[in-house]
Amino acid sequence: MFLTFICPLRFFRFLNLLILCLPVVFLTVSCGPAREDAAALQDPKIARLKLPEGFKAERLYGPSENKEGSWVSMTFDPKGRLLASDQYGAIYRITIPAIGDTTRTRAERIDLEQPDNGIDTTQRVSIGYAHGLLWAFNSLFVVVNHDQDEEFEKSSGLYRLQDTDGNDQFDKITLLKTLQGAGEHGPHNIILAPDEKSMYLIAGNYTKVPPMDSYRLPSNWGEDNLFPLITDPNGHAAELKAPGGWIAHIDSTGNKWELVSAGYRNPFDLAFNAAGDLFTYDSDMEWDFGLPWYRPTRICHATSGSEFGWRTGNSVWSPYFADNLSPVMDIGQGSPTNLVYGGSTRFPEKYKDCLFAFDWSFGIVYAIYPEADGASYTARGEEFLSGTSLPLTDGVIGPDGALYFLTGGRNLESDLYRVYYTGHLPAPQAEAVALSEVQQLRRRLETFHSGVKDGAVEEAWPHLKHEDRFIRYAARIAIEHQPVAAWQARVLEEKDPVLLTHAATALARQGGRQVEPALLEALIRIPFARLTEPQQTDVVRVFELVLARMGMPTGPVKTKVTAYLNDQYPARSNTLNRALCKVLVYLDAPGVVEKTMTLLETAKDDRAGKTLMESSDMILRNPQYGMAIADMLSNVPPAQQTYYATALSAAKNGWSADLRKKYFEWFYHAFSYKGGHSFRGYIDKARTNALETVPVGQFTYYNKLSGDSLVKLSGNILVDNAHQPQGPGRNWSVEEALLELNNVTDKPDFVRGKDMFAASLCIQCHTFKGEGGVSGPDLTQTGTRFSTKDILEAMINPSLTISDQYGATVFVLIDGTTVLGRLIREDARKYYIAQNPFAPQVVRELLKEAVARTRVSEVSPMVPGLINRLNREELNDLVNYLKSGGNENHEVYTGKKTQ
Repeated sequence: MFLTFICPLRFFRFLNLLILCLPVVFLTVSCGPAREDAAALQDPKIARLKLPEGFKAERLYGPSENKEGSWVSMTFDPKGRLLASDQYGAIYRITIPAIGDTTRTRAERIDLEQPDNGIDTTQRVSIGYAHGLLWAFNSLFVVVNHDQDEEFEKSSGLYRLQDTDGNDQFDKITLLKTLQGAGEHGPHNIILAPDEKSMYLIAGNYTKVPPMDSYRLPSNWGEDNLFPLITDPNGHAAELKAPGGWIAHIDSTGNKWELVSAGYRNPFDLAFNAAGDLFTYDSDMEWDFGLPWYRPTRICHATSGSEFGWRTGNSVWSPYFADNLSPVMDIGQGSPTNLVYGGSTRFPEKYKDCLFAFDWSFGIVYAIYPEADGASYTARGEEFLSGTSLPLTDGVIGPDGALYFLTGGRNLESDLYRVYYTGHLPAPQAEAVALSEVQQLRRRLETFHSGVKDGAVEEAWPHLKHEDRFIRYAARIAIEHQPVAAWQARVLEEKDPVLLTHAATALARQGGRQVEPALLEALIRIPFARLTEPQQTDVVRVFELVLARMGMPTGPVKTKVTAYLNDQYPARSNTLNRALCKVLVYLDAPGVVEKTMTLLETAKDDRAGKTLMESSDMILRNPQYGMAIADMLSNVPPAQQTYYATALSAAKNGWSADLRKKYFEWFYHAFSYKGGHSFRGYIDKARTNALETVPVGQFTYYNKLSGDSLVKLSGNILVDNAHQPQGPGRNWSVEEALLELNNVTDKPDFVRGKDMFAASLCIQCHTFKGEGGVSGPDLTQTGTRFSTKDILEAMINPSLTISDQYGATVFVLIDGTTVLGRLIREDARKYYIAQNPFAPQVVRELLKEAVARTRVSEVSPMVPGLINRLNREELNDLVNYLKSGGNENHEVYTGKKTQ
């Protein structure tokens, strides 16, 4: 019998995620009737996938098993063969048997034909490292994502491969455009346009926008945020500027490029629906979890000229900013890797108009159903396929109507799967998609996004006050493409407050600084109190844009603007107060410090916005990522207070001794909250920025008052009583750990063993000598019941044996989603479950009428690889500390060998 720990690991460094990459274990439960077919019984990876009823999965090929790398992109060629690329290696051509055919899948490496010049090229990759592949126009288009090195001489860019002599081998390669950027935020996928005459390419925020032939989103983008800038304390994207990730439209030759959309963090893929509208699945910044500028992963409708507001650090735009667009749907935490439209599947009708969205971190394929809503969409979603530790990379619809998908990435175990429907399907009925009037209007306005056109201003102007946000946006971008001289005077003379707001937004972005006084004078004539709250927020945003783009006003104009906005502050909503607060701090408005401090002391967060997956539902799906979520949810930071505190860090005047004391005391308490990896770094940077404004001679007092003693020099990690591992760690196996521990000659260190127990957060979930958490079993008697091998097995492979008392249950809901948690109790109407091992007292209620079925999870809630941060001596100390039961006089410390 093995002991099962539930001892989650805190992630002090993002790179630990790479260190902790363990062999992938597929332990996802099935949904629907049990599948007893031979293939499922022979392949546990298939048997453990959760699929909708009527679907079947096949594992076709294992690149890792064949030493062919970890595959991340694929496309079909005209002969029905699959082309797939290793993330860090070659491209392969895969011949796949038809459904029902038992022939083995075959893969061959693709290499360009080289002239015989006597040079051995067999050890080098001639083409590969591709995040995107597309067969189109009798060519293979390859999006290489790579910094040139000895193993692969080509750098990031779009390449075209051709077979010029018809022998089924590529012999010509053409670099169409070099792209500056590489890695997981570099250039990604490429897809065919609906008209099959052109292509679209997508890239992450580490990829610079290359010179384009045209720009649907005007290219004079800026940071446009008066919030005191704090770049990520851990250095991520600290030097990057707007516009972030982007989408380009490319002609069939790959020579003509047009920027379509930007402002993303890191979207890997994009897809068109039947109406010809473009969507992408953008990533979150998981290190910002719990901070007011955190944005979850989301589905975005990438319209012409669209901007989605990614900016570095805490300057990420809020979705309410009028000069960017809101998402179709917020998904939640995760790592998006693929988006594919289901129109060509041989699946039931409900999937014909859905987007299959892949999440790498939590092993979920979502079925997202966009529903027309005005000029854009809203969406609903459900799980289509899932599997714990199922690192999904790419997916395509095959010629047979099946969904083909890959797992892998970051050199993880890689597999190729096929999912198809086994039930009866009616003959497909082709139906033309009818666009609504408002959708047609948006597209008509978008025809003015490609340069100067007669009549554009007259056509677009009235629509600046359209009730539909996407229409207002399209109209403004249309106007921005026209010469400013043709419409500047009209802005300044406009009397309608809504028209003026959005016209002024265009002028703030395109006008010269000399227009600032007149533009501000026009804006302060807007009757603020007569507007709706969203309209008021738009007004404050345009003031911010004018100030950010054109600078601080002077003289009477500054006085008037300050008084106008100060009269509106504080407002009734958190959103409007955020908008007003940062602008008034920038203007050094009278009383802004006192007003904001009052809000800081009393602010309550709004109820979290609706996401497809609740944060608590993600905890047990991938312990390596989920435990970071669990840690935050155990003591959630107050986002609105954090916003006010950060904004006030730039306030130099208006402080009394009492206000300043309360302000810096807030930081001391804020360090106790849990957030993403960068949370404490952001808090500390705001604190140190604010300390720069204190009177000379008072720095030491406020530095101590605000929690300097709690923060290490890095500014990211709280000092606690547990010393952190010195390492270097390793990816321990049971056999290796046993061998190494047998070779340790030094006596175990009791104090260091206790520190390792605390540093790994075991004490958060386990009781040991009467102290600790209750989410897992009491470990005090470990040494009397378990051998060294048992203890190591439980830490390294926690899912091998799971205690009934502490295991999780999978609740499959009627709506197609699943919820994981430990069943605490149940009554006639409800299940009561605990999902967070860091906060077991938080109980979630599930109505039984909403649950289709339940079963015990085959995955331990404990984080695998607990000991991978420890070196040999630290591991020895931890194991012996557990064996000693916390008794420093135990025989393991007195020199007697433990049997």
